[in-house]
Formats: sequence, C-alpha cells, structure tokens
Amino acid sequence: MGSLPLGAALGTVAVISKHELLLLMVGGVFVIEAVSVIFQVVSFKSRGKRIFLMAPIHHHFEMKGWEEPKVVVRLWIIAILLALLSLSTLKLR
Repeated sequence: MGSLPLGAALGTVAVISKHELLLLMVGGVFVIEAVSVIFQVVSFKSRGKRIFLMAPIHHHFEMKGWEEPKVVVRLWIIAILLALLSLSTLKLR
C-alpha cells in the first residue's frame, strides 16, 4: 500500500472518531517537517532571509553537522513519544 491511501485512511478515521487533533499529534514529525518548509518559504519571500540552513528541518540538522543516522534515530524517538502521548489521551470506553 502507498502512503497516500494510508494517510487518507488515517485522516478519515480521525474525522469519523472526532480525534482530528490527535492526528496532528501522532504525525507530529511530519507536521514539523511541513511547517519548517512553509516557514522557510514565507521568510525568504517576505524578508529575503532564511530561517534554516536548508528546509525541511532534517536537512538543516544535517547541514549543522549531525550525521544522517543520528537525525533519523532522534526523529524516530520523537515520533514514538508523540504516538505514546496521543495514545495516552484516548479515553477507553
């Protein structure tokens, strides 16, 4: 299965179960990546200055000298923590 149908299914389930904000929390790493690109583009077009060395933000960390496996593992850890946090907010019925 591709990522687009999986994302559509997750979004549909979130809307049906009325947990849209939890979807943002579960996909926090993806949201941060997308928002970093938006901020970079808006900042460059409006002020002519960049916020990050490179967007998306994982490339910024690589440009700062972090090795790619280090960035990946740290983003995994953040994603796991966000998933656990969002699961803990669900009410058991």
